[in-house]
Amino acid sequence: MILTVTPNPSLDRTYEVPSLDRGEVIRATGERMDPGGKGVNVSRAVAAAGQRTVAVLPLGGAPGALVADLLDAQGIEVARVPVAGATRSNIALAEADGVLTKINAPGPELSAAEQELLLETVRSQSVHASWIACCGSLPRGLAPSWYADLVARAHAAGARIALDTSGPALLAALRERPDVVKPNAEELAEAVGRPLATVGDAVKAAEELREMGAGVVLASLGADGQVLVNASGAWFGSARVDAVRSNVGAGDSSLAGFLIAGGDGPDALASAVAHGAAAVQLPGSVMPTPADLDPSAVAVTTEVPVDLVLKEPVT
Repeated sequence: MILTVTPNPSLDRTYEVPSLDRGEVIRATGERMDPGGKGVNVSRAVAAAGQRTVAVLPLGGAPGALVADLLDAQGIEVARVPVAGATRSNIALAEADGVLTKINAPGPELSAAEQELLLETVRSQSVHASWIACCGSLPRGLAPSWYADLVARAHAAGARIALDTSGPALLAALRERPDVVKPNAEELAEAVGRPLATVGDAVKAAEELREMGAGVVLASLGADGQVLVNASGAWFGSARVDAVRSNVGAGDSSLAGFLIAGGDGPDALASAVAHGAAAVQLPGSVMPTPADLDPSAVAVTTEVPVDLVLKEPVT
C-alpha cells in the first residue's frame, strides 16, 4: 500500500481551449473535474495501476466533500482530516498546442489542532504502508519545517518517505534525510541556487541534494526526460511522445510509477518515465492505466548526456 499525504488538496477544473486570448470569450472544446493536489494525483496513478493506496487529506466545505466523493468513485480510500476552511478550487486552461495555464487558489489556513490531527492521521494510517509520498505545497498555517517533522516521525516509525515539494519546505526536510525526493528542473535549480542549462547541470544539482540529505533524487526535466541519482551513480531516462495533450499530473504519475517499481534503480526510473510519458498524452489530469504505458518507447542509460542542452533551461 502506498500512502499519500496532500496538505493542500484541491478540486481541479480543466478546460481544453483552442487558444488563450486575453479579454475574449473563449469556448472550451472539452472539460473535466478531478480531485487535485500532487499527492492525490499520486494516489490516482497508483490506483489506476491496480494497486492499493490511501490518501490522507485535510478536507473542508462543499469542495472538500466533492473531492472525497470523486476519489471514492475511483476506488481510492480517503483518510479524511476535517478542517474548518473550504478546500480550494483550481482552474487549468489547456491549449491545443500543449500550453497550460493554471490558476491555483491559496486554500484554507489550518489551525494548530488541525495540523496535529493531520500528522497523527498520517501516523495511524502508515502502519501497513510500503511508502509514504508527501507531496505539494503547504497550506497557510503550516511552517516550512512541517514536512521535516513528518519525515522525522515517519522514519521513527520505520516508514520510507518520498517527498515532492520545493523551496524552504524541501530544504528543511532534507535535514531529516527523506528516502526519495522528486524535484522538477525549476525546483532543482531553486534548491541549489543557480540556473540549469544542461542535463549535466541537473545531475550535479541532484548530487548536491544528496549531499544535503536526500537518499535518492528523481528529477523531472520536462520534455528532455528524467535523471536518477543515488549512491551508485546516475541514470538518464527518456521516452518517445507522439502528442502532448496535458502535462497536469505528469510528474505525479512519474513518482507513482517510480514507487510502484520499488523506488530506486534503473527499472524504477523506466517505470517513472513510462508513466510520465503516458500521462502527458491523456487529457486534463487523467492518470494512465497499464494499457496506456508503452515500455518500448522508453530508454534508460548510464551514459548520461551531460552536454545535452535542456529544451527549457532554468535561468
